[in-house]
Amino acid sequence: MQPPRLDRSFKSRYEGEMQAGARSPVIPVRPDTIRVFMGSSYAQAVPMAAAGVCAAAGFLAWAARGRSAAVFGPSVWRGPRDRRALALTFDDGPSEDTPRILEILARHSVPATFFQIGANVERLPVVARAAAAADHALGNHSHTHPLFSLRGAKFIQQEMRRAQEAIEEHTGVRPRWFRAPYGVRWFGVGAAQRRLELTGVMWTVIGYDWSLNAGAIVKRVAGGVSNGAIVCLHDGRGLTVRPEIGETVEAVRRLVPMLLDQGYTFETIGQLICPTN
Repeated sequence: MQPPRLDRSFKSRYEGEMQAGARSPVIPVRPDTIRVFMGSSYAQAVPMAAAGVCAAAGFLAWAARGRSAAVFGPSVWRGPRDRRALALTFDDGPSEDTPRILEILARHSVPATFFQIGANVERLPVVARAAAAADHALGNHSHTHPLFSLRGAKFIQQEMRRAQEAIEEHTGVRPRWFRAPYGVRWFGVGAAQRRLELTGVMWTVIGYDWSLNAGAIVKRVAGGVSNGAIVCLHDGRGLTVRPEIGETVEAVRRLVPMLLDQGYTFETIGQLICPTN
């Protein structure tokens, strides 16, 4: 396409303004030139650019939150499908009611993996130690449960490192597994995982137990499990003191015997992902 042409009638005025030292002369463009741009390349470029932006945004959303994504660091979301086994995991603890869940698991001799928040561990070290003493696995769930998206790598690394240190200091366990707050990974997570020797963990099915009642939680989880499933529930609610997790406790009370009756074996994340170790 030819470059836009100036009307001859404006040429002398334009040159005069330039000679007079005008800083921003108005450069009029012929109407037919505008029609050329709007009717061909320009009009085509706008929707193409918009489509590209949408595609990039969609990919970034999947990379950050997609359960099978490993763009921002190594991550697992299920175990092998050839064994009738699953992993029950809990986020956001410890809380004052975590012992109620520990009691149910002990009654059925079922292990689980608790992704603990560092600040909650510092607030309730006895509860954090109780989970470890019962042979449950402990994972890193950040120190203050922030949303990682749009955060800098230094901030993310500090959150993960502080949680790692708090959990190890108060329980004697150094976590091998990491679950990002809200399941949202971001730039910098992968580097922090490598530095702290952590592997990311997402989930196969999540109970939405912060908003659903016990019956709905049970229905959702029971309908989503299969061989190798990783189930995500919550024994806390972020940094909330004395959170209300009664629906989660009741759901666990129903789910564990139900899944055992269906022939499932409960394992920690490490046992599920690395059964020979």
